[in-house]
Amino acid sequence: VNSLPTVFSMTGGGTYCSGGSGLYVGLSGSQIGVNYQLFNGSTAVMTPLAGTGAALSFGLQTAAGTYTVVATKAGTSCTNNMSGTATITIISLPTVYAVTGGGSYCTAGTGVLVGLAGSQTGVNYQLFRGATLDTTVAGTGSPISFGNRLGAGSYSVVAVNATTGCTNNMSGAVLITVNPLPT
Repeated sequence: VNSLPTVFSMTGGGTYCSGGSGLYVGLSGSQIGVNYQLFNGSTAVMTPLAGTGAALSFGLQTAAGTYTVVATKAGTSCTNNMSGTATITIISLPTVYAVTGGGSYCTAGTGVLVGLAGSQTGVNYQLFRGATLDTTVAGTGSPISFGNRLGAGSYSVVAVNATTGCTNNMSGAVLITVNPLPT
């Protein structure tokens, strides 16, 4: 009677933002002489890893799904399912909208309007002048305005999902120039 591979627990998984590098999936331990096959659902992922006598890492996994591992003892082909699962969920990034407005105004004027062509509720929109945060406006589900801006420079917007922390750069940037008054 051949013994089955020892059962170890799955490790890793979680959630990450779309476009990220993925999440680690592994096993809490392994046996020498046993090969470990990672599955996402019923699909085998990568080639089996040989046991080392220590914890195993299957590296960064980028596909959403529920991961499991089946251990196969070399020589006997006895298999055993490892304990638990590692689930990976990918969170969508905020929708991209175009930055609007910009232009020029005269010194001592009221500035120039900067806005966003659309927005999502639950997303905060950060307006940057160059690399400096200028202001933040919460999304409404409609176009939004950052109001009249007085500083000259290039304005861009980064959207941050208030719940997940996922960020996305909005499309384009607008330039504001300040024209001097006649002497």
